[in-house]
Amino acid sequence: MILAVAVDHRGFPIKGSLAESLKSDGHEVIDFGTFEDNPCDYPDIAIPACLAVVEGKAQRAILADGSGIGVSIVANKVPGIRAALCHDELTAEISRRHNDANVICLAADLIGIELIRRIIRVWLKTEFDNGRHARRNEKISQLEAKVFEDVSRAHQILRGDSI
Repeated sequence: MILAVAVDHRGFPIKGSLAESLKSDGHEVIDFGTFEDNPCDYPDIAIPACLAVVEGKAQRAILADGSGIGVSIVANKVPGIRAALCHDELTAEISRRHNDANVICLAADLIGIELIRRIIRVWLKTEFDNGRHARRNEKISQLEAKVFEDVSRAHQILRGDSI
């Protein structure tokens, strides 16, 4: 699977180890930063990773900051993204089975790298259940279409393209 990975300065200490684990599990990693532990703004790394997912350059994205909350909020502003903040294997599994989450958000300050690895492995192997859950996701997609009548224009704005 092709995975976009993006962390802010709080997630930077886990990024290298996480990327190596993903690669050793057979995944391709696209690294969206940050590339140093200097303070940075999580929207600057989360938005490009999410755009990679909605544009088909990556199949899913893994985001981390200190609490996971900031990257979760930002990710869910991108049309086509269903991001879930997960703290354990069960929330990771449910986020895939019920919500078809295409982005996982993690709290680098609150959970250790071993638990993060386990959470991600469960998240990556869990399939979407479809059924009644597909109907709910379709309602979310319809809302996005109403709010963002021109989704490609929204993505251009998020990329910083001149319009």
